[in-house]
Amino acid sequence: QVQLVESGGGLVQAGGSLRLSCAASRSIFSINAMGWYRQAAGKQRELVAGITAGGTTNYADSVKGRFIISRDNAKKTVYLQMNSLKPEDTGVYYCTLEVGVLKSWGQGTQVTVSS
Repeated sequence: QVQLVESGGGLVQAGGSLRLSCAASRSIFSINAMGWYRQAAGKQRELVAGITAGGTTNYADSVKGRFIISRDNAKKTVYLQMNSLKPEDTGVYYCTLEVGVLKSWGQGTQVTVSS
């Protein structure tokens, strides 16, 4: 029932930066934990970063120090700032929103990092 609209993906050279955005249709946004997952071709989908309703953040070890997750409750939007991108960051990035014990998923946006 929750619509998540993602934007900001694209093609970038190694060492560059991208900022992903995910806008939620849910009116009550501030109470929901949000996250970003990614899935490379032939690989399992993995958690990249998460942020709780209280603002606590968690990151995969592979992106610590390079990625920053943040949220703007007024805009009902979560962001993923990706810096110092590496080719291994390439994949489809998915936004998630937690509703109770369930997760709503965005459609995914492609991020491609060239060498």
